[in-house]
Amino acid sequence: MATTAAAPSTAEATAKRKPVFTKVDSLKPGTSGHTLTVKVTVPLSVVQLKRQLRLDIMKPGSTVILRNAKIDMFKGSMRLAVDKWGRVEVTEPAKFVVKEDNNLSLVEYELVNVVEE
Repeated sequence: MATTAAAPSTAEATAKRKPVFTKVDSLKPGTSGHTLTVKVTVPLSVVQLKRQLRLDIMKPGSTVILRNAKIDMFKGSMRLAVDKWGRVEVTEPAKFVVKEDNNLSLVEYELVNVVEE
């Protein structure tokens, strides 16, 4: 009679790691996998929602956590996008002040091709 050792469950085998929160001023074009806590100032001015039609939680003054967000480029400007692999969660009101003079959507980027010799 053979005995088999019980295999650890998948929850025990893959321990979840704590999220690393990114600040808005450190976002760069073409990056992904960001986790941010943002305060909504104007409806849908910062966040472009795809697949999740969660417009009810994106009201001015609310605080949300964006998980697995990415930066999309549109006409030379950055857009913060949450696609089907990301998540939008409501959280308690944030204790930080929004820097409204640091609007990264207004910064224009230009693609420059570098020729190596």
